Amino acid sequence: MGLFDFVREAGEKLFGTASAQAASAPDAAAANAAAATAIHDYICALELAPADLAIAFDGANSAVTVSGTAPNQSSKEKILLAAGNVAGVAKVADMMTVARSEPEAQFHTVVRGDSLSAIAGKFYGDASKYPLIFEANKPMLSHPDKIYPGQMLRIPPAA
Repeated sequence: MGLFDFVREAGEKLFGTASAQAASAPDAAAANAAAATAIHDYICALELAPADLAIAFDGANSAVTVSGTAPNQSSKEKILLAAGNVAGVAKVADMMTVARSEPEAQFHTVVRGDSLSAIAGKFYGDASKYPLIFEANKPMLSHPDKIYPGQMLRIPPAA
């Protein structure tokens, strides 16, 4: 459990961030619920969601709280990244548990000029191991060349 920081301006555009933050009290609750539903639906579309996945969004703080029981550590990390790599989200509070534990991955925030091979070289000392990072971030990544500044990636332990 913990709190993860993300680049608020980067990521999937699922909802209007300005309207979620500027809404008055009654409208803010509706905007927060709509944003939480959009994030939940996005995670479900990626086929990552466990049956008990719960998402809450706080537009005033640009924060998402994720709870539920993931089947393993890898799935948990992908769910947290999917929730955080959404435009308008700056923080993700991890309240998830895992059914089967395994070693935790490291995380890397993409900067301008990064490539998966450069990131693999940094973390593994071997640029040719970029497929490990690509596979660890599926289905959020559809192609090894489609990463963007501000995106957070899972870096699994070297095999």
